[in-house]
Amino acid sequence: MKAYNAKDIRNIALAGHGDRGKTTLAEAMLYIAKATDRLGRVADGNTVLDFDAEEKRRTASVSTAVAPLEWGGCKINLLDTPGMFDFAGGIAEGVRAAECALIVVGGNMEKFDVGAEKALKAADKRGIAKMFAVTRLDTEQNDFYRTFNTIVAQVGASACPMVVPQIVDGKIVSYVNLVTNKAYSYTYGNANEIAMPDDDRVNAMRDIFTEAVASADDELMEKFFEGEEFTQEEIVKGLKQGIVDGSVVPVFACAGYTMDAVDMLLDCIANFAPDATNAGEGGVECDENGPLAAICFKTVADPFVGKMSYFKVISGKLTSDAAAVNSRTGEPERMGKLVTVRGGKQEDAACIPAGDIGAATKLANTVTGDTLYAPKNEVILDPVSFPAPCFSMAVNVRKKGEEEKVASGMVRLCEEDPTIKFQINKETREQVVSGLGEQHLDVVKSKLKSKFGVEVDLTVPRVAYRETIRKVIDKQGRHKKQSGGHGQFGDVWIRFEPYMGEEDFVFTSDEVVGGAVPKNFFPAVEKGLRDCIAKGLIAGYPMVGIKAALHDGSYHPVDSSEMAFKTAAALAFKAAIPEAQPTILEPVGLLKVYMPESKFGDIMGDITKRRGRVIGMGPSDEPALQEFVAEVPMGEMGDFATVLRQVTQGRGHFTFEFVRYEDAPMNVQQKVIEDAKARMEEE
Repeated sequence: MKAYNAKDIRNIALAGHGDRGKTTLAEAMLYIAKATDRLGRVADGNTVLDFDAEEKRRTASVSTAVAPLEWGGCKINLLDTPGMFDFAGGIAEGVRAAECALIVVGGNMEKFDVGAEKALKAADKRGIAKMFAVTRLDTEQNDFYRTFNTIVAQVGASACPMVVPQIVDGKIVSYVNLVTNKAYSYTYGNANEIAMPDDDRVNAMRDIFTEAVASADDELMEKFFEGEEFTQEEIVKGLKQGIVDGSVVPVFACAGYTMDAVDMLLDCIANFAPDATNAGEGGVECDENGPLAAICFKTVADPFVGKMSYFKVISGKLTSDAAAVNSRTGEPERMGKLVTVRGGKQEDAACIPAGDIGAATKLANTVTGDTLYAPKNEVILDPVSFPAPCFSMAVNVRKKGEEEKVASGMVRLCEEDPTIKFQINKETREQVVSGLGEQHLDVVKSKLKSKFGVEVDLTVPRVAYRETIRKVIDKQGRHKKQSGGHGQFGDVWIRFEPYMGEEDFVFTSDEVVGGAVPKNFFPAVEKGLRDCIAKGLIAGYPMVGIKAALHDGSYHPVDSSEMAFKTAAALAFKAAIPEAQPTILEPVGLLKVYMPESKFGDIMGDITKRRGRVIGMGPSDEPALQEFVAEVPMGEMGDFATVLRQVTQGRGHFTFEFVRYEDAPMNVQQKVIEDAKARMEEE
């Protein structure tokens, strides 16, 4: 593929709800543009864009795929993003690299899709243009005009019909291009121009189209009110201006599976979508002759192919011998081989110019979100805005000893998908992976097996409980052992009491008088106690909130030693704690939920069942969402992400942060103790 100037490049992110035909539409666009020699079908697992084994198995996109095509003298980079909420990181990647979001909706949309709503928000947050493709109009029970009204209800008068269907007896007989005022019938994607129909609904759409064009420019609006016809040049000017500034949101009728009207969609993208010169940001102009500035918006980690870093070049040119500095590390980055990517296939590229998209292989230190810039021309571009992981599971290897393979594999997968978080919980000694939902983590599990050869099971992670005491107890610890030669002798009296200060454990020895215990043995006593509190006596969790006061004891001038007093302290601890009213503390977190007001009752009821305490509620900073704040035990939050998504149809989200430990109810304590016993028996 030849090199294109930024003014002739269109970067388009296909986004929207899952199972609305985004990949099918993209495949049709590629085939019609002769970028592929066959029309891929999602159900057949032979599409260019759903090339990953997981995508073929699920017949759904799980990551963003890039594919360029040439049309009307332009290069159009398609970024096909996943529609399922578990893979929302893909939307973040696609929108970051695009100047326009093509939001795909089905022709039977009575209520605005949640996925389309999220795509709109993502596009608005990035400040990029928006278009709608109403697809699947080749199937029964689809109604473009009903769907168009649903879009209008969401985006208002900015919705501008560009290509609309003529429907006779419930079937589409032609598609009308309101820009050119021409109509076409289609046979397997092949267009045949026909006479313009005299159709009431088409005529009504033309009126809406004209008014939308007029709204983009004051002069055009004045001409519109005077009842004058627009020239073709005025229509083009109004559309280009309105699409860029967001006052016009084009809507196209098409059918990806049969390829009907897809050529007109491509025409409009080439003629009216913002070109890549609009990619400039942060004072950086999109100029291929300027200093290098490029953002890494996606990473693919493959143990066989190697690491691939996808770039959107904002300024200058990315070449294999380019001098580039990584904004995060401040160190030079040695460039690898450059390629253009079409799905899972790569083609060598001499350079990636400003405005274009491509990939570099085997970059050692670059990760998603990093900026590469020319030396002495430091610039930091906006990173990719990824959603935070909210669903966690423990990773259990099926073969003992493969924990290291899991850890190394997860490092690579976290590079590939920043919505994954992996850590080892030092307290529970579990490997824990977090993501955006059950399907997301199921894909992680599958990739660990297919890419890194390790099989795992995912289970509910253990909660990091604590233990403490609620009663003051004074106990002696006496260690005496004679085994020939020097013996061992240590004798202490220690008072254990609850402590409410900031420290987990406090040791004092200032009550010892008369040298009952020599000062040089005090550290050994403290060490013995600290070793003990690391593992509590009722369920094996660390102990907190304890003050231990050494106040008396005795020693032997020959047989006493640090080890003897350390052992004596442990004996006093083990004697005292069972009588000191030990209890289990559970971690409590601050939960902030953002959801539609209509779902308040359902979510409040669910949180109450989780023993949550409501703190407050009210409007949030996000339009149409309310904020609900509560304190909830962390052990009760395991499936909350799934429940919230189900109740709010994916519109809700939340944050959850640890705040403190509190006494767990007796039924919870009993279960924790039983689980600890079962775990110790297994070990």
